Amino acid sequence: MQVRKAVIPAAGLSTRLLPATKAQPKEMLPIVDKPAIQYIGEEAIKSGIEDILIVTGRGKRAIEDHFDKSYELEEELKKKGKIDLLEIVQDISNLVNIHYIRQKETKGLGHAIYCTKTFIGNEPFAVLLGDDIVDSEVPCLKQMIDVFEEYRTSILGVQQVSYDDVSKYGIVSGKQVDERIYKVKTLVEKPDRENTPSNIAILGRYIITPRIFDFLSNAKPGKNGEIQLTDSLCELAGVEPMYAYDFIGKRYDVGNKLGFLQATIEYALKRDDLKDEFAAYLKDVTEKLK
Repeated sequence: MQVRKAVIPAAGLSTRLLPATKAQPKEMLPIVDKPAIQYIGEEAIKSGIEDILIVTGRGKRAIEDHFDKSYELEEELKKKGKIDLLEIVQDISNLVNIHYIRQKETKGLGHAIYCTKTFIGNEPFAVLLGDDIVDSEVPCLKQMIDVFEEYRTSILGVQQVSYDDVSKYGIVSGKQVDERIYKVKTLVEKPDRENTPSNIAILGRYIITPRIFDFLSNAKPGKNGEIQLTDSLCELAGVEPMYAYDFIGKRYDVGNKLGFLQATIEYALKRDDLKDEFAAYLKDVTEKLK
């Protein structure tokens, strides 16, 4: 089976970035000049995904507007001869087949994924969290699809984190079976440092078999009173093999202020049109702080 579909959950309340996210989706906050969710969508497309389903909620209409065609803007750019900008705008609306469904209540990531059951059908599918941007030579999801094509079962995208940070993530317990690959034994959602089985954290990328919906359909609220995807993945790992892949690349948590700033600065420094002047500016600022 081929991984053709991807889900991007984008219905959360985004409290970590308040007040910026009071009336604006966090997924639409720009990293330099491109919304975070566009980086994630482009990763999916470069990995061979044909259809993307974005799970939205109240106050998230700007996401749909961003990927939609903007006739008025395109016509204005044509009149002014701004062809480079016109092509950028047109490319956004022509990225891939993008679909939307609304999560009417913020019941957690597990519930958001369950809302996609009809769209997914009986196929394996990818999940890319809207908080996580991964900078890598080979797209993170493409790396995981390559692993999936070998093992033909659910694959979790992981990296090691500090033990001080394990309470922020779903944590994997397993045995290393190959380079960068672990056979998953169990998973724990946001354990405290004293009770964590490891420091191998799931970092916003998944490929999941459709059998997950059997467990999500009966899932009960877990950590923080939400329906946690990790809990159902743990049950799934009890009935079919599951692997974790330590992906290559730098992951930015753009759902918090520090991660957002780090991504903005580092992506700006990669831009040929910005890096020299911006690097000089940063040097000047840091010199003044000494």
